[in-house]
Amino acid sequence: MTFEFEPHNTRSRLSLLGRRVHALLLARPLAAFTAVLGCGLALGAAAHAAYGTAENALLRAELARQQGELREVREGAQREINALAARVGELQAQANRLNALGERLTRMGQLAEGEFDFDQPVPTGGAGPVRDMPPGQLVADLEDVERQFAASGKQLSVLEALLFDRELDRSAVPSRAPINSYITSGYGGRADPIRGGRQFHKGLDFEADVGDPVFAVADGVVSYAGPRAGYGITVEVDHGNGYVTRYAHNSRLSVRVGDLVRSGQEIAKAGSTGRSTGAHVHFEVWEHGRAVDPRKFLGQRQTRG
Repeated sequence: MTFEFEPHNTRSRLSLLGRRVHALLLARPLAAFTAVLGCGLALGAAAHAAYGTAENALLRAELARQQGELREVREGAQREINALAARVGELQAQANRLNALGERLTRMGQLAEGEFDFDQPVPTGGAGPVRDMPPGQLVADLEDVERQFAASGKQLSVLEALLFDRELDRSAVPSRAPINSYITSGYGGRADPIRGGRQFHKGLDFEADVGDPVFAVADGVVSYAGPRAGYGITVEVDHGNGYVTRYAHNSRLSVRVGDLVRSGQEIAKAGSTGRSTGAHVHFEVWEHGRAVDPRKFLGQRQTRG
């Protein structure tokens, strides 16, 4: 079957539809107005909905962008806080080191207890308005504190070295008795206890029993250990600063030549060897090759109650 398109039929139909709509508008104008108004409202509602959807999409995009920027700001701030925390940790470590060094220097310098208390916070104060500190100023202040810590650390290290040297020098100077006893014969002229007559006594004699410990009176190195004419079994300690001390009439040696000894360390046992009338400790101090009175080096004269 074949269909043919007839243009005049289409035009006839459109004309007929137009006449019917015109007749409807003439016959029922209120219904026609209502229909037209309804179509307009529907079209307006559709347009408004489309506009609202587009506006919501733009707002969501702007919100997402702002949230992204806020997240980046937070992450950047956290990175700065972490960096500052690391700097604070370094400063705390330096502060602990300086406190420990200060406490050691306080002991070495023999300062009064409590004069420098490194466990207590330093008292501070001030007046005036308080303002928020900018981050840049905080970083600058931390760098300044770090420089101050570094300079203080160097100064304290130098002071420690000086005090250590002074401590070494002081430890190498005779400053105690060689035995826990009392003096039985002093330095200078006296009657010879064996043959009589006049004799110059170059040291001090301390009462002792055979076997009592004999102590070094200062730090030093044993320069002689063995029998010596008239002195019996003898120990000599070179203190490296022009002082040499001699301990004589011992019954036994506790050290050998070359040994490093500390003040208060046992170096021999008391006895009565050599030219002696009984057990005792003969003690001499030589300063730059000359025998001097040992009394001025004793911290306190020892007496037996």
